[in-house]
Amino acid sequence: MIAVSACLVGKNTKYDGSNNYNEKVLNFLKNKEYILICPEVLGGLSIPRLPSEKLNDKIINQNNEDVTNNFILGANKTLDMLKKYDIDLIIVKSNSPSCGYQKIYDGTFSNKLITGNGVFTDLALKNNYKIITEKDI
Repeated sequence: MIAVSACLVGKNTKYDGSNNYNEKVLNFLKNKEYILICPEVLGGLSIPRLPSEKLNDKIINQNNEDVTNNFILGANKTLDMLKKYDIDLIIVKSNSPSCGYQKIYDGTFSNKLITGNGVFTDLALKNNYKIITEKDI
């Protein structure tokens, strides 16, 4: 079974209330079993919400408010949910402060990417899940 970021299949869970629909992801999932995840929503953040980025060890939103605890809570709740399934692969949204894999925004809200993972992705990797982004499909 596959877990996939809900925004990638057209669910309006993105910070601005829209989605990141990706036809390649949907075609890849065709005839496969999958579940949708959104760690940010599971962490109690609203839709819409202010954009957030990882700055050092904190997650801050565009108003410079610390939302780290929401991201940690969401990552843990998502991991707990995944443990109920036999997940072979997780497809996450690239660059996200919760789901980003290998590259994330740098915390300056200037579209600059740095090496790193989102909060959920870090936790999933520590629990030996295989991660890819929509860019890997």
